[in-house]
Amino acid sequence: MSAAMTDRDLLRELEPVAEHHLAEHLRKAQPWNPHDYVPWDEGRNFAAMGGIDWEPEQSALSEVARVAMVTNLLTEDNLPSYHREIRDAFGMDGAWGTWVGRWTAEENRHSIVLRDYLVVTRAVDPVALERARMAHMTAGVASPEGPEFLRGVAYVTLQELATRISHRNTGTACAEPIAERMLQRIATDENLHMVFYRSISAAALELTPDAMMRAITEVVTRFQMPGLTQPNFRRNAVLLAKHGIYDLEQHLDVVLRPVLRTWRVFERTDLSGDGERARDELGCYLDDLADKARRFAEQRDRALAREAARAERVASAG
Repeated sequence: MSAAMTDRDLLRELEPVAEHHLAEHLRKAQPWNPHDYVPWDEGRNFAAMGGIDWEPEQSALSEVARVAMVTNLLTEDNLPSYHREIRDAFGMDGAWGTWVGRWTAEENRHSIVLRDYLVVTRAVDPVALERARMAHMTAGVASPEGPEFLRGVAYVTLQELATRISHRNTGTACAEPIAERMLQRIATDENLHMVFYRSISAAALELTPDAMMRAITEVVTRFQMPGLTQPNFRRNAVLLAKHGIYDLEQHLDVVLRPVLRTWRVFERTDLSGDGERARDELGCYLDDLADKARRFAEQRDRALAREAARAERVASAG
């Protein structure tokens, strides 16, 4: 097929693939209810209803767990922006439109259950959380280059897997069984969504390998998490990377490399011209990223060791 296929051409050619994997998704996806993952008996009124407002000592979560939970929730809150982006890329006709609606409905459960859990358990300041939600959703998120099918489907493949990893590690950091069960449930959704997008991307590689290879390279080398416009996102991302919620090593070894292996990116023999150049660029980028991930891990380990030694000295002195 021609590398110059339009988005309309691609959607038409790939719709049977989308229809098949939509059916697979519906067969595997198990319904669940957000209210089943919230300890409602821990809830109590805030001051406006005759109770007491939030105080930091009410939270049973560590600072890292709180930051991770808020970061994950604010990311999920921006669903209207994501819906617009995926609708613009996929359209609302046929199997594509059915997927857009189903995906949006499933994703919406994540912000519902996360917010209910955090407010009921008083894990975070609900006033600060609402202010952050307003700021983040007002900023929204949008592709700087506009809708484009190949880049879009490559991006959401990686983003869904990255989000799954972040949710799973956040559950572990919470050290609380209800939160861990809830976040594992969310992570399961994210993985199923990733599988759908990964399958569409694989079919696009077969259909138009050079153009899809270029799209993959552009997405990987420019990748940013969708929470970028959150207040204090960069500072919080450093904290979370430092404590293993989501770092460069995980991005490379748990997200990028497994997906690229599934797509057989470095084994393909059907690339030519710009497709081969794009693959070469991708290989160089991955090598550079591996060096950066190694250096970050070494610096982090030294910093954590210093912190542990300092805490031990303080404890001994006390």
